[in-house]
This record gives sequence, structure tokens and C-alpha cells, in this order.
Amino acid sequence: MSENSASFKIRLKNNAAEVEACLASILTDTAQPDEIARPEPLLAAMRHGVLNGGKRLRPFLVMESAALLGGDPEAALRVGTALECVHSYSLVHDDLPAMDDDDLRRGQPTVHIAHGEANAILAGDSLLTLAFDIIAAPETRLPDRQKTELVLALARASGVGGMAGGQALDLAAEGCALDETGITTLQAMKTGALIRFACEAGAIIAGSSDADRRLMRQYGEKIGLAFQLADDLLDLTADAETMGKATGKDAARGKGTLVALHGKDWSEAQLARLVQEAAALLEPFGERADILNETARFVANRRS
Repeated sequence: MSENSASFKIRLKNNAAEVEACLASILTDTAQPDEIARPEPLLAAMRHGVLNGGKRLRPFLVMESAALLGGDPEAALRVGTALECVHSYSLVHDDLPAMDDDDLRRGQPTVHIAHGEANAILAGDSLLTLAFDIIAAPETRLPDRQKTELVLALARASGVGGMAGGQALDLAAEGCALDETGITTLQAMKTGALIRFACEAGAIIAGSSDADRRLMRQYGEKIGLAFQLADDLLDLTADAETMGKATGKDAARGKGTLVALHGKDWSEAQLARLVQEAAALLEPFGERADILNETARFVANRRS
């Protein structure tokens, strides 16, 4: 294992622990100012949906992008935690019977299996709302202008023109033969938008130039594509025990993917190209970008 790879794995693990601790500190049963009460069944479902381990890759990208550009680490942690709430809400809702209908997530029963469908829906709603609470709260020590930029960027990445819209396209595409443009658009929205936001958020937190913000956005777009392509390969080749969720569902539902369209060899070559393009974007930062370069390789070569 290379020094960069070892350093990356340590930082990924440490950052995930920080995010987990931050989430736990926020999801207590103590009502916050202007809240009336926190119903225990709903809070338990929210905790089940978000305090369930995972690599916390999206917060990691926020934190490492901010670190690269000189952003405040505590603010980056809180913004990363907010992003994890959005990501977790999307998983809770994706697993529902009306959506992907999954019983297993990260090796555990999904939220609707453990807490019922109604609480799962409300837990997702509450996690999404909580994300914007975290960014706007006084504990996130950023100027109001940067908070506004983060709220707007996250809303655009999460909503009808981003992740939620991508999920709608995905549901509509079952059994349809999408072309490459259709598949790429769907995946850029459903998966890529939040990953793009994670990288751009680091630049917003750091108060970086428009040029650096565009660069980080482009880097995020590259690894967002790589993440989904690797995910589709894993759905084809990995088993449920390794993944901690059901596999082989894309093919069973007739979902269009680039792997299905072009095959395994093309997909692996495409992943290698995306890693190279991501590294080229970060060349101006030199060795300071080593962790983010390692992140791109990890995304492309992950096994779960």
C-alpha cells in the first residue's frame, strides 16, 4: 500500500468518526430553540437512517476540498454533516416499497422495515429539513453570504433539477432503452449532483475564487460519474453480503446503465480515464491534492 493510500484510508476513517459524532450530538432528544418537542419514534427512525456507519464519502469530500483551499475545518464538518443528512434521507426514501423496495441497507434492515413506512417517510422528510437547519444554525461559523450560497447550491443539487429529479427519471426509465445521453443525464442528477456539491462546497466554505469553485465543481462531476459507473459494475459483479444490500436489481428491472450499454471492459477503461481527468484538474495544487487524487482512485476501484 502506498503512503498516499494509507494516509487516505486513515483520514477517511477519522473523518467518518467525526461526522458520526456530529450527527449523534445533533440527533439528541433535547428540543432546540423554536422546536416544541422531538417525538421519540420519529427520532429513532432518523437515527436508524443516518447513524448506521458507512464511509461518509460525501462529507469527506466537503472536508478535504475545504482543507485543500484553506477553509475552516469545523464549518466544513458541519456542512459535510448536513450533506450526509440529505444523502441519508434519499436512501431512506429510495428503500421504500413505492421506490426501490429494499429490505437491507448496509447489512441492516431498512428504516421502513424496522420502524414502519410512515416513520420512514417522516424520517426522510426530517433529515432533509435538518440539513438546512445545520447550515443556517449559528454553530456553523460562516458569514451569512457563504451560508446562503451553500443553501442554494445544496437545494439545487437535491431537488427537482438534481437528485430527486434524477430519481424520478430513474423510476420512469425502468424497462426503457435509454441512450447514452439519457443515462448520463439521469446519473449526473441522481448520484452526481450531491457529489459535485460536496466538492464545490469546500470552495464556498473557503471563500475561494470563482475559478477555484469551477475547478472543484468539475472535479466533483468527474468523480460523480466514476462513483455511479463503479456502483453499476458492483451491482453486476458483487454479492449482497459484500455490498450490504441487494445486488443485480438493475438488470432485473431493466434499468439502463452504461455498464449494460457498453460492457465491463469499456466501463473499466472509462473509470481509468475519469481518474486521470480528475487528477489533471487538480494539478495546479501539486502535492496538496494527493488526498483528493487518492479519493478519485478509491471511488473508481471500490469493492463495496
